Amino acid sequence: MAERVERRLTTILAADIAEYSRLMREDEDATMRALGACRAVVDALVAEHRGRIANTAGDAVLAEFPSVADGLACALAMQPAIAAENADVPADRRVQFRIGIHLGDVMTRDGDLFGDAVNIAARLEALAEPGGICVSAAVREHVGTRIAAAFTDIGAQQVKNIADAVHVFRAGPTLTHPVASAPGSRLSRIAGEGVERHRRETGDGGSAALALPDKPSIAVLPFVNMSNDPEQEFFADGIAEDVITALSRYPSLFVIARNSCFTYKGRAVDVKEVGGDLGVRYVLEGSLRKSGNRIRVTAQLVEAETGKHLWAERYDRDLADIFAVQDEISEAVTIAIAPAIAQAEQRRAMRRPPGNLDAWAAYQRGLWHMGRVTAEDTALAEQLFERAVELDLNFAGGYTGLASAHLQAATAFQSRPLAEANSIAEALAREAVSRDGADAEACACLSWTLWRRGDYDAALAEAQRAIAMAPNLSFAHGVLGAALTYGGRPNEGLPHLERCIRLNPQDVAAGPRLMQAAVALYLLERYGAAVEAAERTIRLHPEHRQSALWLAAALGQVGRVEEAQEALDKAIATSPEFVNMYIQERPPWVRPDDQSHFLEGLRKAGWEG
Repeated sequence: MAERVERRLTTILAADIAEYSRLMREDEDATMRALGACRAVVDALVAEHRGRIANTAGDAVLAEFPSVADGLACALAMQPAIAAENADVPADRRVQFRIGIHLGDVMTRDGDLFGDAVNIAARLEALAEPGGICVSAAVREHVGTRIAAAFTDIGAQQVKNIADAVHVFRAGPTLTHPVASAPGSRLSRIAGEGVERHRRETGDGGSAALALPDKPSIAVLPFVNMSNDPEQEFFADGIAEDVITALSRYPSLFVIARNSCFTYKGRAVDVKEVGGDLGVRYVLEGSLRKSGNRIRVTAQLVEAETGKHLWAERYDRDLADIFAVQDEISEAVTIAIAPAIAQAEQRRAMRRPPGNLDAWAAYQRGLWHMGRVTAEDTALAEQLFERAVELDLNFAGGYTGLASAHLQAATAFQSRPLAEANSIAEALAREAVSRDGADAEACACLSWTLWRRGDYDAALAEAQRAIAMAPNLSFAHGVLGAALTYGGRPNEGLPHLERCIRLNPQDVAAGPRLMQAAVALYLLERYGAAVEAAERTIRLHPEHRQSALWLAAALGQVGRVEEAQEALDKAIATSPEFVNMYIQERPPWVRPDDQSHFLEGLRKAGWEG
């Protein structure tokens, strides 16, 4: 019986290294090392964009993607990432990939891909310049405007062993959209024209690119007024200014001041140019359109070096109160941007080889491992934070990260004694505050350690200090909510815990905050709501096993005895260490009265202690 051949429509990416034979002939060892480093980048980006590597041979890579957008986005991310790997290599020794992308029907066997579609992708790759990308007309048509890319039509090309000519486009990162009909205020036009005139007359294209700061850096460009109503200019400017002010409260960010950002008002700009001019890694741009009594604001965050779009959102609102709308949008944009930048920084750090890590990248890699919430990853995070401290003794983040790793190891995995871990963490947090008293995260970390040893007043003071410096710092709201809840004021603590969760809704390590919200509800005797919150914690964060104890207590209080007994039995079977911590010993951050209240619920659940 003949073997059945599977066929399917897929997006094919073919890549190889330009002048690979020459590079190997001149220095095989160096070329193989460079190829290995670049392949690590390629493999990671293919996986990140939901792709699968079907075959590799020497310098060639063949991958497939579930959508055209995924394949093109991967290629657009791949080229600058590989260029970054080659930054310190002499020009004649750099490894540069050529990439071709086609959408077509393929045959598969043992995971490999065959057929004319694969051959076309390979021919497109051969047409690409070193460091470039060529795509077929099928790719160009299907991607539409879903990916921010610039396309150059190079027409129909006759390629080897393909009967019909192939219509080819070169693809690359797009420029920022030019300003539409709204020209901006007269003064802003004069300023923009003056800058351009100075550059023309002096031949000065601007100062040399500024070095990037140690922390994530961002410029917020003036929002473009797309309406026919010039009166909306002040509204567009107000949103951008408010976002700059709000982001400036984050000590972990480096934010360019308004005056510098607004020199770009009324000009069509390239985000790469902005990044170089202002010395920033990220650029936020947006637009505003008014129609009747409705307004639409869009915002997008772009990585300046690559042109890659990291986050985008659209807001449609009524204009009943223009200033309230302005405040609402500014807050929403600010809340969304900080996590987007944090995620991008962690992805950037993970792509860098460990031998070249600076303090900030080591810190970001540590945060990434901490977020996985496993004992192994927590241990790796601790090592990376230690490295951050060694690389830069004045970087507060290394100390706060190390303090957090010690506490997570002790409370989540019992891999070290709790009292010892808390003492070490408090010393580290105090060191962080001494290094940078304006670092809100350091103050919040110190608050966490003080609460953990039961010093509620001192913990509240540090958490409130952190929030005063950074009102949208999720971590600070979380520790303030916990200190208030366990310090006998759960009615005040719950709103801060809810605020923490709202500020960071995608946090993979949000289990403690969700559980603490359940604790607050339990202590407020809102037992039904406590059951729902504890069940949600277990559903979303099953690794946070303490939640089962509070679920059992809450179920006991509402009389659901069989379910309470089941939750208690599960907690005892799977987490005896937490049973010992919360029942037998009472952790220092739980007040005696609250402990008695907790045990009352557990007894109703069937506990006989």
